[in-house]
Amino acid sequence: MRDPRHDILFTPLQIGPKTAKNRFYQVPHCNGGGYRDPSAVVEMRRTKAEGGWGVIFTEQTEIHPTSEITPFIEQHLWDDRDLPALSHMAEAMKSHGALAGVQLAYSGINGPNLYSREVPLAVTGGPILTFTSDPVQARTMDKEDIRNLRRWFRNAFRRSQQTGFDLICLYGAHGFGILQHFLSRATNHRTDEYGGDLTNRSRFLREIVEDARETTKGELAVTLRMSLHEAGAYGFSNAELRDFIAMHADLPDLWDLAQGTWEGCSGTSRFKDEGAQEDLVRGIKELTPKPVVGVGRFTSPDAMVRQIRAGILDFIGAARPSIADPFLPLKVQEGRYEDIRECIGCNICVSGDMTGAISRCTQNTAFMEEWRKGWHPERARAKGPSESVLIVGAGPTGLEAALQAARRGYKVTLAEATTTLGGRVARERTLPGLSAWGRVADYRTGQLAPLPNVEIYRDSPLTPDDVLAMGADHVAIATGATWRRDAVARLHLHPIPTDAAMPLYTPDDLMAGRSPEGQTVALYDDDHFYMGSVLAELLVAKGNRVHFITPAVKVAEWTHNTLEQATIMRRLLEIGVEIHLSKAPEAIAAKEIVLGCIWTDRHTVLPTEALVHVTSRTPNDQLYHTTKSLDWRAAGIKSIQLIGDAAAPGPIAWATYAGRNWAEALDQPDQGDALTFRREIAALAPEASLLP
Repeated sequence: MRDPRHDILFTPLQIGPKTAKNRFYQVPHCNGGGYRDPSAVVEMRRTKAEGGWGVIFTEQTEIHPTSEITPFIEQHLWDDRDLPALSHMAEAMKSHGALAGVQLAYSGINGPNLYSREVPLAVTGGPILTFTSDPVQARTMDKEDIRNLRRWFRNAFRRSQQTGFDLICLYGAHGFGILQHFLSRATNHRTDEYGGDLTNRSRFLREIVEDARETTKGELAVTLRMSLHEAGAYGFSNAELRDFIAMHADLPDLWDLAQGTWEGCSGTSRFKDEGAQEDLVRGIKELTPKPVVGVGRFTSPDAMVRQIRAGILDFIGAARPSIADPFLPLKVQEGRYEDIRECIGCNICVSGDMTGAISRCTQNTAFMEEWRKGWHPERARAKGPSESVLIVGAGPTGLEAALQAARRGYKVTLAEATTTLGGRVARERTLPGLSAWGRVADYRTGQLAPLPNVEIYRDSPLTPDDVLAMGADHVAIATGATWRRDAVARLHLHPIPTDAAMPLYTPDDLMAGRSPEGQTVALYDDDHFYMGSVLAELLVAKGNRVHFITPAVKVAEWTHNTLEQATIMRRLLEIGVEIHLSKAPEAIAAKEIVLGCIWTDRHTVLPTEALVHVTSRTPNDQLYHTTKSLDWRAAGIKSIQLIGDAAAPGPIAWATYAGRNWAEALDQPDQGDALTFRREIAALAPEASLLP
């Protein structure tokens, strides 16, 4: 039974001419699919509709080729040929009673046009402001350009209505949309009627909203996605936003409010708590009669209700929580709180968009595989003719493999060598800022506990003979990996000279409580993800003076893709970590390290009392190889497979995916060289349509 306190989350609410069935509002979010993988995106959104969301939006949809953000793969609405895919999407989004929304974007000074090769247009010209520092400049729009842009928006409004969308979101947040560029003095240096005071800087936005209502005859709701606060002396601040809303209280049908930058809006759980934007939103509802939606990685129904009861929000906006659990609304509605798959705020989903790849989710292994592989976040396909499986290792891979195999109907035996379930996440959750990551283990152990077809054995290290004697039809070895004690990783492919007298530590040592205290410590990071910086924080907290050494030009370089690199850099500098960029150890003596510059032959000597290597990991695959060398088929085993970090170490999302992938493949026919997923291939245009 649902807690009556949560009933308010299921009260309908008007958005202009449309009515949302509840307060769960999936705000626009990217997914790495866009125009390249339309069916995958359609099925992902359909799954959310099935999960009970009241409002579902597309990702950023580029309205014209004069503004596109290649290499990022977003949605296109450039001409009528884009309509069939979007019509399919709108239909899927509305399939269970949700309102379907499309986010329309013109990126202006953020659009380098690397694909279209059109000249970028901006409110005020200048270098393109992108993640990739593209060596391109935008031209300042003249009056004719502005008239053209209004026409392009009207075309997008017409096409949005044709495709069956209920709502239009005008994108002016995160510094990415031209609407924010008009509003912000940082990007609007104009001296005509579109520049200067706030009234003039608001002019284009007012015109666009009027155009939207006229083009759609008022039949579609118009929402504005706006930045809550743009930092800097000339940024569109929270105070100026409030002035704008007070001046235009009735302008849109809904105010969609998000932090000023994507990094600020979608910060990782390491740096941002649930509901972190509350102070910036509080009081805005008092300025307008129109409903307000905001975000904050909401996973707790109590936190959602508090926002609504306190008059802070009308709708609970969610991107990442809707990815981690597309069925979040339905589970709250049915009172199945223990079944909620909570977002851990790791931003692996974001990394898919940032790398031009399909997005993944650490928690929801079915995300973006709903169409490609036919996976569903809640429903399992029936098991095959086999009866039982043995999974060795209860880390994220083993737990996911056990859960999915059990849901399919197999008898599951899960053996863990230690007394704690969770493997690497059980250890990493104890590190600074990573407590939310424990939800990876908590969710899966909670789901496994009541299943009658699952037996879990703790403190049970197995030998190869034990594996053979268990009598399982299929065996998965998910024994994880161990951090190396040397410098071998990306830069050094072989060990370097090392004096045995130098105290050496690995992440495994520090997570086990074995770490230096009150010493000068060098930390060498050739991993480039989160671990090195997290351990630097841990070492500082233990009273050490820390030197952070990396061959990269940035600390934690890959975390650029999870939107936290700048925050990590700032944090390390604030706590006094001494940073050595573009350096790597070439030799390790008893009390010092010889550092080499990766660009020159110059060497420097760094005195240190201890060294922590954060480099690469060695798969724990001994049990697998020894067992495979035995006559396992004679023991009745049909398959034995090495999975997860034990096969190839990677992020936790790779580990959970590997567990799901193994469980889904049980009793499936060998596909040989055939693809294991569906894909879409662009059709060749007719010869007659080709330009001369």
